[in-house]
Parts: sequence; structure tokens; C-alpha cells
Amino acid sequence: MKSMLYLSGVILAAVVLFAAAAVSVSAQEAKDDAEPVELIVFGAASMTETLSELGERYTELHPNVKIVFNFDSSGTLKTQIQEGADVDIFISAGQKQMNQLDISAAKDANPDKLDFVLEGSRFDFLENKVALAVPEGNPAGISSYDDLKAKLEAGKVLLAIGNSDVPVGQYTQKILSFLGLDEEALAKAGSVTYGSNVKEVTTQVSEGTVDAGIIYQTDAYSAKLTVVDTATKEMCGQVIYPAAIMKPSKNVKAAEVFLEFLRSDEAGKVFEADRKSTRLNSSHLR
Repeated sequence: MKSMLYLSGVILAAVVLFAAAAVSVSAQEAKDDAEPVELIVFGAASMTETLSELGERYTELHPNVKIVFNFDSSGTLKTQIQEGADVDIFISAGQKQMNQLDISAAKDANPDKLDFVLEGSRFDFLENKVALAVPEGNPAGISSYDDLKAKLEAGKVLLAIGNSDVPVGQYTQKILSFLGLDEEALAKAGSVTYGSNVKEVTTQVSEGTVDAGIIYQTDAYSAKLTVVDTATKEMCGQVIYPAAIMKPSKNVKAAEVFLEFLRSDEAGKVFEADRKSTRLNSSHLR
């Protein structure tokens, strides 16, 4: 009787192990046989390094997914989307450009009544800072935004800023206004230069062709630039990066999974590593 019970136990254990192995093999086969997906992500230029790293980590977990990034100024990306470019996800460096594509935004924020944002997919993804960065060695000896103001008024420094149609340029305009500086007068005096996106401004600072640049803290960190000051909320408002799936997306489910990954602990490790930006949690979902 004991032998029969023992034999029954062995058989049962074997069946369980076989079933578990079969499930494991089936899961692996499902993963290996998953249909290839190309996910097109439009990202603000300031997200280049972070999103590229996150994309690599994601494709390691999802080898059937190919992520194609398009990095540029949020204004340029918004225009490309409006003109019919293939896109699944848009991550903007400012609410303005996302609002211009979102039919649920206030009428004055979306006067053209554009309807590109997939309902329920939009959320506030990241908070950044607007930094005053200087070249190696800080030749002009700039110490703060207030010091920058004094040196600009004296005509002693050259400042690089973003164009007015890109978020970093729009934040800069608010900072200059807060400081009581006239951008037009500075431009006429030859005290400012412009970049079509934040990377161009960052390059001017890195190459030392200007005395300082107003860029995102993440870009300063990536370029190993010295930050002498960061703008407060009172100076330019919060710098929030919204993300959303676009209605023309051909891969909505895959886009949803990728955005969930961006909110995961795995993705959080990337942000913790640079400590120059703050990932917003799911409580910020719109």
C-alpha cells in the first residue's frame, strides 16, 4: 500500500513538473513568436539620452518591438504630427504643444480644434528644471540669474537661448521677463544667440562660443556642463513633460505597454541614476 502511495506521489509530481515545463515552453514560444512591432516615439530633444537608454532596456524585455525615436524641438514634432507624420507616442517638453493637439484642452490652448491625442492616454510624465549653464571654467564668472542680468545689462556677456517656438525658449522668455530684461533689446545689442532646439543651445555652451546658456538641467547634466543656477517656479512655472498616445497610432496596445514601462520601477532606475529630473507617478494621470 505504501509503495502504491509512493508511486502515485511520484507520478503526480512528474505530471506537475511536466505541466509547469509545458507552460514555460509555451510562454517562451509565445514570446519568441510575438508579432514584430515598430513603435514610433516622438520625443523632445532634451529627452534624447534618457529615452534612448529606456528604449534599449525595453527592447531587451520585448525583443519583438523595434522603437524608432524622432527627437527634435516639441514645436517641430507637433507640426510634424499635425501634418500627418507616422507616430504612436508624443512626449513633449511643454504642455503648450500637447494642448495644441488635444481636443479636450481649453479652447484658447487649441484654437484650431486639433484632435490627435487618444482620449485617456495623456499623463504628466516628467518634471525638469531650467538651468543656467556655463562653459568649462566659467570664463565670464557668472554666478546666478541675477548676476547674468547685471552682466547682460552691462553688455559684458553673450547668452544662448532657444527660439520662441520651442519650450525651452518659452521658459526663457518668462525668466527674462521676471528679471526685467528686454529680449528684443538684448538681441539688437548682440547679447543673445539662438538655437532651434535645446540641443543646439547646449552645443553653443559646450563649445564655449557663448558665456552661458539657458537649457534644461537634464541637458546640462548629459553634456557635463556646470550649472550655476536653476529657475524657480515663480520665474517660469513648472517644467512638466506630458506624454500621450496619438490617435493615428497603428499600435495602440504596444504604445500602452511602453508607456506603462515608462512608469515602472525599472524605468525609475534610469531617472534615479541621473537625479536631474523627477519622474511623476501615476497619481498625475490626467
